[in-house]
Amino acid sequence: MPTPNDSGRINIRQQYEVQYWTKELDLTAAQLFEIIEAVGDSIDAVRNHVGR
Repeated sequence: MPTPNDSGRINIRQQYEVQYWTKELDLTAAQLFEIIEAVGDSIDAVRNHVGR
């Protein structure tokens, strides 16, 4: 599986990024989308939101 680009952002339009980040953060895709809608697509913001 490819790893995400090192842009500091989660690109939910790329299925491999969704798969990577849901596994990395132990979330479902729906949870990841909901969090990104709430805090934006910054990896740091998402990690802070989920406490990881």
